[in-house]
Amino acid sequence: MVPLRFISEVLGAEVNYIPAGEGNTSRIDVKEQPASSVEEDVRIVTIETSKGNIIVEIYPKLMPITAGNFEKLVEKSFYNGLAFHRVEDWVIQGGDPQGNGTGGPGWSIPLEISLHLQNTRGALAMARSSDPNSAGSQFYILKKDASWLDTQYAVFGKVIEGMDVVDKISVGDKMLSVK
Repeated sequence: MVPLRFISEVLGAEVNYIPAGEGNTSRIDVKEQPASSVEEDVRIVTIETSKGNIIVEIYPKLMPITAGNFEKLVEKSFYNGLAFHRVEDWVIQGGDPQGNGTGGPGWSIPLEISLHLQNTRGALAMARSSDPNSAGSQFYILKKDASWLDTQYAVFGKVIEGMDVVDKISVGDKMLSVK
């Protein structure tokens, strides 16, 4: 298991670590960002698919671990050529190099939650196994609201253009490039 402090520092997140001492236990003090700060630091990523472009914004200030992990995979061209392996009436999912929902980058990140980001139509979030700390490279985009997923999966962005493309994606459609 990799400590949250280590991952946060590696990805450049600001973490206030309060060491164990008399009268307190070791903990990480996570400060929730106000909703207005979501728009202050966004990154734009274009997912070029065989059906058209999906343009998303991600929130590295609000979700430093999750967005940082996604950005590093994008920088390494990890997603280029991968297929969407899961498509249902409410969600599309991709980012698995195995193409069957079992693969990843060789590491996982801890679950990161912001109460300001919900699983609504167009949400971009990390997929994972039943272990909340098992997200790696697989992500999903919602075609419909899915509030039952709130606080269970790390939403770290949203589609700002191309929901018509999201709605047309079929199993096997490829991400030609993600940049």
